[in-house]
Amino acid sequence: MSELTRRTLGLGLAAAGVASLAPTRAAAARPWPYLLGADVTWLTEDETEGATYFEGGRRRDALAILRDAGFNAIKLRLFVDPANGYSKGKPGGPWADIARTVAFGRRIKQAGFHFSLTLHYSDTWADPQHQDKPAAWANLPFARLVDAVHRHTVEALSALKAGGAYPDLVVIGNETTFGMLWPDGRVPLTIPTGNPQTDAVHMDVAGTNTATGGYDRFAALLKAGIAGARETTPDAKVAVHNHLGRHWPIVRYWMDQLLARGVRFDATGFSCYQQAAQGDWQRTFEGFAKAYPDHGFMALEYSSRKRYVNDLVHAQPNGWGSFIWEPIRHQEAIFTRDGVNAGEGTKPDLLSQGINAAEAPGAAPVASTAAAPPNGTTPSRGHGGRYDADPAFLDLYRQMARDYAATPFKPRRH
Repeated sequence: MSELTRRTLGLGLAAAGVASLAPTRAAAARPWPYLLGADVTWLTEDETEGATYFEGGRRRDALAILRDAGFNAIKLRLFVDPANGYSKGKPGGPWADIARTVAFGRRIKQAGFHFSLTLHYSDTWADPQHQDKPAAWANLPFARLVDAVHRHTVEALSALKAGGAYPDLVVIGNETTFGMLWPDGRVPLTIPTGNPQTDAVHMDVAGTNTATGGYDRFAALLKAGIAGARETTPDAKVAVHNHLGRHWPIVRYWMDQLLARGVRFDATGFSCYQQAAQGDWQRTFEGFAKAYPDHGFMALEYSSRKRYVNDLVHAQPNGWGSFIWEPIRHQEAIFTRDGVNAGEGTKPDLLSQGINAAEAPGAAPVASTAAAPPNGTTPSRGHGGRYDADPAFLDLYRQMARDYAATPFKPRRH
């Protein structure tokens, strides 16, 4: 058993030293200008399919369009062996593996962006309904699973650092509200949720009655990833990710469980696609800022209600920024294709108006609100073709950048 495993398996509260776990209460001021970010991992895949990007009728690099619209941060996602899952069967793959992420990360840094990386500790999508182990780790005993998380984190970040793509923010796991690397690191939703009707979908997604490793093992896995990030990229900030940005009681319970087990990170990211009631996101952000002033937070995923979400994050002194998810062609995209929104259009704001599959993966998606293609035409298949930046959305982000002083990021030399 490695020294890292011995450290991370020492999980009892007495062993951790409960008295030492009290927050420092030092304000988690923004370490950078407010981040107006985007996850555009699909971009290089689409470019190989022939996607081209235009602003005002002029062809441009999509990253340059985003930068000139006020975006100052880009986030990518990385999988362990995506050839086994995420990019299986995709032409030109594997995508979102270490080699492709290094190349794209270097392009992002050279373009002058803050660069963030989300580590999916899986060969495929990790989300509230799926946290599958990579095939190579499937039969590892828990101590070796902890070591695998640490080793993969070190290998990935070492490659990025060597390849000129030193990340500024590392997110350990994707939407790990119910844990990671199931079943070993799975945690149940066992706290009183207040309103069983509005929370039922999340209890179903969580699979509350399945066998789980619980918070002790989840904490050990997070610690392994965080340790790998601290050792390899010590200048980077480290975040974790809870998908229930709308649900303050669950967020607080989850945070307290991790902190009580000695998990140490700089910030928490939230997914913000839908609310159960108006004011849910505001309640979470205000509650988080008050309860954890020594931690930053971000809207790590969102799509519609762009100005509203960012205003709520920016209003808190420890609100670091936001990352719209795949804004070129997903949900309410900021590009058009064949004359209509390149995504599916706007989505319902409230759960009662229809479950958004991004809010509850696996749920039936709501009907698209995007307009029909003009003149009865049918959009081309695949993701090639021409994408035009929507001037209204570009103007919106330029105004937000001015209002939030989201100045261009100045990458640190490493």
